[in-house]
Amino acid sequence: MEKSEWQKMLDGELYTAVSPKHVEERAKGRRLQQAFNESGADELEARSQILKRWFGSCCDDTLVEPPLYVDYGLNIHVGKRFFANFDCVILDCARVSIGDNVKFGPKVQLYTASHPVEAHERNKGPELAFSISIGNNCWLGGGCIICPGVTIGDNTTIGAGSVVTKNIPSNVVAAGNPARVIKHLALPPST
Repeated sequence: MEKSEWQKMLDGELYTAVSPKHVEERAKGRRLQQAFNESGADELEARSQILKRWFGSCCDDTLVEPPLYVDYGLNIHVGKRFFANFDCVILDCARVSIGDNVKFGPKVQLYTASHPVEAHERNKGPELAFSISIGNNCWLGGGCIICPGVTIGDNTTIGAGSVVTKNIPSNVVAAGNPARVIKHLALPPST
């Protein structure tokens, strides 16, 4: 049986983003995005309920400040005590996994979406997507960009304005464009 365009997207293969499933899921996501972004400052419970319908998985204590922009929403999975500040973007064409106790500064951007680098292939139209994984206890400073296929290890801080193009290990501070490890952190005490 031939794979659907949706499954190709999730598997990191070239896919066409105009299949009926893509169109339907983007439309659902946009309706939830609009409701979320138009919610008032005093509507925390309403926002929480929207996130539970919008994201693939999240906890009761998930806190996201609007506006938030995503492709679909259903490919986003966040752990306990996740916080995202204003104006974040998560292009979730592939799975986005975010651990427990993760904090995003304003304007953090996660891009799973990609395209072929050769113009003749890119001009044919099919796209690519690669998962992003962020470990537990991470902090991404304002304006960070996390590129397709990146994994960030546990207990790591990414400096504001950094562009993360490659995996970053656990227990470090990384910053720059492209981001590089600038400091190794002491291992957290075991519990």
